[in-house]
Amino acid sequence: MRRRLVLAGLLAAAASPASGQQLLDALTQRDASRGVREALGLAAMNATTRLGQRNGFWSDGRVRIPLPGVLGQTQRTLAGFGMSRPLDDLQENLNHAAETTMPEAGRLFLNAVRDITIADAIDIVRGPEDSATRYLRGRTQDRLTTLLRPPMTRALTESGAFTLMRSALREVGLASMTGNLRTEVINFSTTKALDGAFFFIGEEERAIRRDPLRRTSDILRRVFGS
Repeated sequence: MRRRLVLAGLLAAAASPASGQQLLDALTQRDASRGVREALGLAAMNATTRLGQRNGFWSDGRVRIPLPGVLGQTQRTLAGFGMSRPLDDLQENLNHAAETTMPEAGRLFLNAVRDITIADAIDIVRGPEDSATRYLRGRTQDRLTTLLRPPMTRALTESGAFTLMRSALREVGLASMTGNLRTEVINFSTTKALDGAFFFIGEEERAIRRDPLRRTSDILRRVFGS
């Protein structure tokens, strides 16, 4: 019975140009939505996997996380005298801490990708080659920052970054600023870690749009191959 109803519906659509176009449009919209979600999910997975490797942030100047505010200023001043080693060690440790948050960041990105609407997906497919990344960033950055802050705090604590910070501040005569700088380091590191992830998500999206070999599924080939 169900089979006969489906067949009847398809025949009716074929008989009516308007209905047939509506069916085609609906399939195209669903394809666009699936394709954008898969592309962004793949881009997010590749980006966070890359950054989650040892030296994922530290070895790449495009995403390396600097020290914030007065820490960074002091580091640059001391570097001129060859005395910045304690703060250099802190910066490297901070970057390694960011690596360990990338699996959690990847999960957060995948959850966010599921919220893309069909209407937004159509605009993304028709838009510039970083449209999906800009959409994801615009819609999710504040929420992702809030959700990533606790794992970043744990990572900085467990990596010994705050211990290094206290030691470095004592050496440069800024020990009294430790408490205030702790919050600044957490917030800054979280923001910069997400900046790095979005940077590589954008790189991955451009690669999928430009390179047929990067379209690794039928839906990606159908949506981005035209």
